[in-house]
Amino acid sequence: MLDILVLYYSRHGNVAQMAHHVAHGIEQVAECQARLRTVPAVSEVCEAVEEPIPGSGAPYATHQDLKECRALALGSPTRFGNMAAPLKYFLDGTSDLWISGALSGKPAAVFTSTASLHGGQESTLLSMMLPLLHHGMLLVGLPYQEPALFSTTSGGTPYGASHVAGVDNDRAVTEEEKRLCIALGLRLAKVTQALNSGRGMQQD
Repeated sequence: MLDILVLYYSRHGNVAQMAHHVAHGIEQVAECQARLRTVPAVSEVCEAVEEPIPGSGAPYATHQDLKECRALALGSPTRFGNMAAPLKYFLDGTSDLWISGALSGKPAAVFTSTASLHGGQESTLLSMMLPLLHHGMLLVGLPYQEPALFSTTSGGTPYGASHVAGVDNDRAVTEEEKRLCIALGLRLAKVTQALNSGRGMQQD
């Protein structure tokens, strides 16, 4: 089986919902399976000490998850047009993987949730792409062949899936947003399958 890591940080549960939809798309492709992982919050004052296993939801990610995955879907809420600090903190600690080239040549995709329609969705997605490019990953977006990109009146971008959660973070994921999350996972898995079929770059 080809393990595809769905790594995310979610404060209010919206990005977590999106992660599950992305995982659903991944698992529609033969021989592909999603591995859901999250990261702990960070303290405003000093580094927080969390239990090694969260009380609920996905387990915390480790560097081993990144080494073992054949592809990566990365999700974060927006923070002033940027990825959230807990996810950046985790990625900032992956220098060992960068030095070894552990992620080089693997496909990757990104997704986000914002409070408002113009709350920095595309800049947040781009901010998540930057460290992945430094790792040598191959970025996969959403082509305009996806009809929901034209019909959505909420989230949805060619850079990756997105969701508008509202100022109180209480808006449900719309049908268009859900379809785009699934489409992103499906496309990422198909690219991963092709690259690992002997026609593309093979990861050890």
